[in-house]
Amino acid sequence: MDGLAVETIASGRGLVGRVSGEMDYLREAWFRGRFTELIGRGGRLFVLDLAGVSLCDSVGLNVLLGAWRQADAGGAVLVLACVPAPVRRLLELTGADQALRVFDTVADAEAAFGR
Repeated sequence: MDGLAVETIASGRGLVGRVSGEMDYLREAWFRGRFTELIGRGGRLFVLDLAGVSLCDSVGLNVLLGAWRQADAGGAVLVLACVPAPVRRLLELTGADQALRVFDTVADAEAAFGR
């Protein structure tokens, strides 16, 4: 699918997934699969860099929450970084920001959990 990517980078004590594209109902299965693969690689910390996300609807939010639950079930932590304003607003309006920790930068997220 055009413009979709989850580029994985080893960083510090975890993995960073640079996410780009529209996270909506049309792309749900694609993103769910990429996040499952990312978390399946193991690690204690997963940072999803959402700077490249141009749209996130309720289905995209559900995919993010599913990834957070999958990481948590495996004893890992999944956090968000570089969240665009419209996505951050969606997190706040739905209360999802109470579960999904949000950091301004990837470096801030890594610093919060030690490198």
